[in-house]
Amino acid sequence: MKGLFCRIDGSDLKFVTQETTLPEVLGSHDVRIHVKACALSPVDPRLLQDVGLQSNAIPLGRELAGIVQQVGPKVTFFQPDDEVVGILPLDSACSGLGDVVDINEQYLVEKPEKLSRTSVAAALEDGLRAYTALHTQARVAAGQTLLVVDGASSFGLMCIQLACYYGVKVLTTSHSQEQHAFLEKLRPSLVRVIPVFKNPSDLLPAIMEETGGLGVDIVVDQGVSLHEKEELTLHPHKHDIITALAVGGHWVTSHQDLQLDPPDSRLMFLKSASLSFLNPQVWLASSFQQGRYLHILKDIVEKMSAGILRPQPEEPRPLQEAAAAMEDLQLHHKKKTVIEM
Repeated sequence: MKGLFCRIDGSDLKFVTQETTLPEVLGSHDVRIHVKACALSPVDPRLLQDVGLQSNAIPLGRELAGIVQQVGPKVTFFQPDDEVVGILPLDSACSGLGDVVDINEQYLVEKPEKLSRTSVAAALEDGLRAYTALHTQARVAAGQTLLVVDGASSFGLMCIQLACYYGVKVLTTSHSQEQHAFLEKLRPSLVRVIPVFKNPSDLLPAIMEETGGLGVDIVVDQGVSLHEKEELTLHPHKHDIITALAVGGHWVTSHQDLQLDPPDSRLMFLKSASLSFLNPQVWLASSFQQGRYLHILKDIVEKMSAGILRPQPEEPRPLQEAAAAMEDLQLHHKKKTVIEM
């Protein structure tokens, strides 16, 4: 059986197909799945190294949908022919782009019948990130105001839709005219789109105008600019985000190396604001969180089945194009790419 793996050659990443084998005897709580769709995400070698999981061949394709072929003797949640979805853990030796994978039943949930395999594979991890940011970290509530940076991204879109469902007023940024037109179609009564592609400095005045000078209750970013003299970027400056926070506001950041200068920390203190780092992989770091993790996955697929969460993936690509798709995704960080098996 073949799978797609990432080989690290110095600072270069190479995506190669190589043979893999599964154990003859299935683990007690393992489920063997015939993969039907698998989503690709950019590789973070630094994260894998920090948690002690970096190897010569990193398996790719972790978000998957498929059909149960075989179950271990102690599996209680599933039986053969069930359709399931899940996310392979970071320490999995299997590539989701193999024909068959083994995964513990605690990482899987049933797929609703009306939900397509490609849609759920494309949205599962972004849905998990959105839930982690809004519920677990920011404690979102109806009537609050939320700023989602880069709302047209797959993650940003899930944040917007989830927040709108709970009655949150959403402000978001667009990074091109095409993105702006797309976002304008999303529930205009709850979403205000701020075009930062014209002038990034327009963000803060627009937020203050929209909130009557009070600021937003929650900010969810996908990267920030740390220095004013950095190369031209559409990421907001960290000081603008802190200034845009309301009293008691909460900032959820995806920036791994965020540094706050003493004046920034002082401003956060004066506002009694808080900061969280968004790392959805932490759900699988402790078995204590497994019940909550499965509850979130189940809620994501149910809301997708009901049309509350509507991902916008690109057209599925065949397995033969997986390596080329992964190179493009790693280089340009485009929308989630789904491989249909």
